[in-house]
Amino acid sequence: MRGNLFAVAVDLVILTVRGGALCALLVRRTAPPYPGSWALPGGFVRPREDLRDTATRQLAEQTGAATENAVTGHLEQLASYAAPDRDPRGRVLSVAHLALVPDLPEPTAGPHTTVSTWRPVDQTAGLAFDHDLILADGVERARAKLEYSTLAASFCPPEFTITDLRRVYEAVWQTEIDPRNFSRKVTSTNGFLVPTDSKSTSGRGRPAQLFRRGSASTLHPPLLRTSTGPVSA
Repeated sequence: MRGNLFAVAVDLVILTVRGGALCALLVRRTAPPYPGSWALPGGFVRPREDLRDTATRQLAEQTGAATENAVTGHLEQLASYAAPDRDPRGRVLSVAHLALVPDLPEPTAGPHTTVSTWRPVDQTAGLAFDHDLILADGVERARAKLEYSTLAASFCPPEFTITDLRRVYEAVWQTEIDPRNFSRKVTSTNGFLVPTDSKSTSGRGRPAQLFRRGSASTLHPPLLRTSTGPVSA
């Protein structure tokens, strides 16, 4: 990394919903720079990889999640970060990717990390490099995309209830949503949800209808974020 040469890396903002909170996957670094600090998972692009290859490999290594063809997972390029001083080792261009995944077991450590953990996104300040900025950008991208796309289902298992889906929106947007308005909106959006032949047997009361994600990718009209109170259309 001398002269005007750039090293190219991929950093991952991996988000899930756990315990009613939007959480990000963090790793504790062992190698310099910033040994002992928390950071986003990621790594350098290998000689025979393109960016998507690196992002998919890193995601699989950190979570074991299928990504490319997974119905309930989502991976996309987020943004590029190339500030001259973002990495003390030299000029490193990071092409960050955003992954939305269902709740997964506690992750295993990667080759340069001793600990990996899910942490609520509002408890992540002080990450290594410029990862606070990258994480904030990823969280805002996820919050915005839930307004006009069906990607909220990426946080759900293959079959889920309307309540499960509503809790995803509440966790990502950090707001309460009126259950009746929400149910009416998502069930009336063509192609968003497909009812299955099964019902949930967990919890009290009548068993709830289980759905799977449909073929639609956008919401018309969109769901709008609000700071408090029910969501509006």
